[in-house]
Order: sequence, then C-alpha cells, then structure tokens
Amino acid sequence: MSDPTVPHIPALELARCLDHGERVQLLDVRAPERVAQARVTFGATLDFRAVPASEMYRLATLEPLRLDPGAPVAVICGHGNSSKQATQFLRQRGFEAYSVAGGMAAWETVYLPRRLSPTPALERVIQIDRIGKGALSYILVSDGDAVVVDPGRHLDVYDALLEESGATAAAVIDTHMHADYLSGARVAAARWQVPYFLHPDDARSPYDGVEGRLAYQPLTDGDTVAFGRATLRAVHVPGHTLGSLTLVADESLALTGDFLFVQSVGRPDLGGQRDAWAARLWESLERARSAWPGDLVVLPAHYVGERERRADRSIGARFDVVTATNEAAAIQDPATFRAWVAAHTTALPDSYRTIKLANLGLATVSEADAEILEFGPNQCAVS
Repeated sequence: MSDPTVPHIPALELARCLDHGERVQLLDVRAPERVAQARVTFGATLDFRAVPASEMYRLATLEPLRLDPGAPVAVICGHGNSSKQATQFLRQRGFEAYSVAGGMAAWETVYLPRRLSPTPALERVIQIDRIGKGALSYILVSDGDAVVVDPGRHLDVYDALLEESGATAAAVIDTHMHADYLSGARVAAARWQVPYFLHPDDARSPYDGVEGRLAYQPLTDGDTVAFGRATLRAVHVPGHTLGSLTLVADESLALTGDFLFVQSVGRPDLGGQRDAWAARLWESLERARSAWPGDLVVLPAHYVGERERRADRSIGARFDVVTATNEAAAIQDPATFRAWVAAHTTALPDSYRTIKLANLGLATVSEADAEILEFGPNQCAVS
C-alpha cells in the first residue's frame, strides 16, 4: 500500500494525464541498466529524465536534473519504494513531487480502453491498450454478446468493460500463441464459461512439437464465430507463428494479431526457424495484398511507439495506407523480403520461450515470476 505521508500518483492517473496531452515531468530514479530495459515512453507530452536516486542525493544542486520547479514532477522506481524517499527529497527542495504508486510494476499493468467506430453489426469496438507493453486486445459487442480477443492476464479490466458495455462474453479468441505476455484467454473462458478459440497449429510447442495441455476449440481458415448479429471470419496468416490468424469483422475490420502491424510485421523467428517462417510470412502477405480491400482497417495486437497512433490515440490504419507506408509490407519481391527480415531481426528475449510454454500449459508461472517475465515493451515486430 502507498505511504499516506508521501504524496503519490497512481500509475493509471499518470497514464491518463499523458494520454490527454498534459505535460508531465517524469524522473526515473532506477539504475541505468533497469531504465535501459524498460521505461515510460508513453505520450507526446512526456518530459522524461533519469538519474539514479543515489546519484541525485550526492548532487550539490538539482540544476543538472533540468527540472522545471514551476511544474509537478512524478517520480518512478521499480515498485514505488525508493521513489518515496526521492519524492520527499525533491519536496524538501521546493518541488511539487509525487511518487508513482507501485512504480514500473504498476505501470506495466495499466490498460487504457478506447472506443473505436462501430460497424453495422458491432455497436461497440473497444481497443484495450496495455501501454507498458505496447499490447492491444479487443472487445467486440453485438446485441449484448461480446467476443474478447487477445486478453492479458489482468481480467478485472475486461470484467469491468463488459459490465460497462452491458455485454456478456460469448467467446474468447487468441489470434496466436503469445510469447511476450501471459495470455488471460484460457482463464477468462473458464471464468465466463465460454469457448476458447485457437488455431490448432499454435496449440503445440514450436520447439519440439509437444501438444499443449489446454482445452480449446479449433479455429481454422474460413471458419466463423457468430455472436449477436455479427460474424468473425478467420483468415490463416502463418509466419509470425504457424497458427497465426486474422479475424475479419463486418468485412471492414481486420484484427491482424501479430501478422501485420501498422509499421512492421511479426518476427518469424519465435520457433527458431526464421527463414522458413519468413517464407510463410511472405506468402501470407501476398494473399492479403491480393484479397483485402484498401479500406479494410488493420487493428493489430501490438505497436512500437507513438508514431503508430491515430489522431484519437488508437492504433490502426487502412490496409492501403499500411501497404504504402509499412516498409516490410511494401516489398514486392520474396528474396528482398527475406533479406530485409534477416537484416532487421534482433535477438529474441530469453523470457519468450518460457512465456510461450506457459501459455500452452506446458510450464507453470507464479505471479511474481509473471511480473519478471513480462517486464518491458514487446519485441514482437521485425525492427
């Protein structure tokens, strides 16, 4: 719990301030290596700086911090402990400082919902932005029935949004077996007593072919999921994973998972077969370019940064815009594409294998381990 004697700001409130375009001075007092691993990058009005707390306490003056004494300062650390002392230190020197309650651990659990434009069959399309990871999930509502796509493990967020929408969950879908965060889909399906859909090619380990220990209903190319007045159509788009799916809603929205992002494509090296999977990814891109209309709105499962946002702060773009501005999607030759992937694929995070196996039910992860495994922004795109 937060120390009531130290002024603090909840991570969610900090996120909302940044999302609304308020200028925020944020001082990160963690060690440099922790800041390099993950830091707050959210919002165009963020005024960020970092200095270890121990170093700050040794300063003769605070001028090197370049903080504006006339504006509030939010102070963040790992779990909201050392930031309290740093906040008191700044307040004693005349700054209006606030400790970010829960620190980066709390920041990683902030989800911001955004209402997107409805379609004829969907009265609500909600994009849920987990800002610390750059991960996106969705709630689609039609006549009071809802399908939840790619949920994170913090299910209270989805429960609250369903209640607010006056909707009842009808199904949960993972567009692919995630590697950067622990999926909440299986637990959600059990809690809500609804089907959990997944492509069968993603229901086994990509490392050794061992079948996952999970109950699911197979969703393959051309299959549909009906709810309310709406129907989702599954399109198999292997490459990022062998079972990657795009979900097309009302022939106007494409929930592309990690197949296609606004500014990149999903990395094809998660199974240790980069070149073979890159070839599959190219084939999936070719099929999409030949079949998808330009006005189809691409809604991905991840993003890298602020430049991928629309004016309303959501993440998405028309397919014709994506193919014109996305470097990978604009490549027209398979050999050039494979070379581009090889040149831009970074080292795979060590945690991704464990997360993937946990999502398959092949490894057990405690809550404490989950926080460690998920820490930091996603690295799902070829960059």
